[in-house]
Amino acid sequence: MALIECRQLTKSYRKGDSTITPLHQLDLDVESGDFLALMGPSGSGKTTLLNLIAGIDSPTAGTLRIGGQDIANLSRGALADWRAGHVGYVFQLYNLVPVLTAYENVELPLLLQGISRRDRHRRVSTALDLVGIADRHDHYPRQLSGGQEQRVAIARAIVTDPAILVADEPTGDLDADSAKAIMSLLTRLCDEMGKTLIMVTHDAHCAEYARRTLHLEKGQLIGRGRLDAPTPVGVSE
Repeated sequence: MALIECRQLTKSYRKGDSTITPLHQLDLDVESGDFLALMGPSGSGKTTLLNLIAGIDSPTAGTLRIGGQDIANLSRGALADWRAGHVGYVFQLYNLVPVLTAYENVELPLLLQGISRRDRHRRVSTALDLVGIADRHDHYPRQLSGGQEQRVAIARAIVTDPAILVADEPTGDLDADSAKAIMSLLTRLCDEMGKTLIMVTHDAHCAEYARRTLHLEKGQLIGRGRLDAPTPVGVSE
């Protein structure tokens, strides 16, 4: 059984007198440990699908099973609890709290889980070390480069040890060198830590890091990319 199973997944909402349907009866399986890139034009449903899988939004129809649990039927509160324990979200614009240090930003998800201070310190330190930013733990976002901010954001996403990472244009605001470093880091999280990663991107170079690529258009899958893609040039093993 796949880790993520979407069956006839549909999302609609009202906008004025019109009904907008960014996803329409989509079927998709994602295996544990997969690295999937979602591509397609703006408005094709990529981010909508990402938000449904992340538990940020709920589908209008269809089923969405993750780890055998149908999260489509969870209440808002139950969905929030599920999301906190199972999914880490990496945003394009980092979404760091400017008045908190790197350490404090990474610690935030743990404060909601009633974890002891000692355990929080261990987990935050481990996450910062994994993303190579431990020496900047006491820096504020304004004191960091864009690539460093994104590393902090990734540390925040993995600090609760979620099985699933979702990333919405994680390199969209970075220069080429920083983007390559972030993609290399995300690849290692899949290869070395067994994370399942689903990434939305418009960048074909970033998509090459994924094990497979799916294309969406008007809320439906229209094409499937390669499986088990070779490691892109420049990615450290």
